[in-house]
Amino acid sequence: MEDQVTQKQSETETGGQNPALKKTAAGEKASILREKQSLELQRERILSERTSSPHRRAALTAALSDIESKLNLLN
Repeated sequence: MEDQVTQKQSETETGGQNPALKKTAAGEKASILREKQSLELQRERILSERTSSPHRRAALTAALSDIESKLNLLN
């Protein structure tokens, strides 16, 4: 009986999850957030770049498209 009470208190304190699982979930969320921030910075850099070269412009457009598709997957 005492073990059940202790277990119930432990589950209440950790939100019903194993602390190791909770730590892993928080780590994954932080990793996804960092990835989003990195992609958004890359996107801003590409949008701010100016070029008269059609080849460079095509490469930037392709890179921007790739970044935006990755951002959509993360959302």
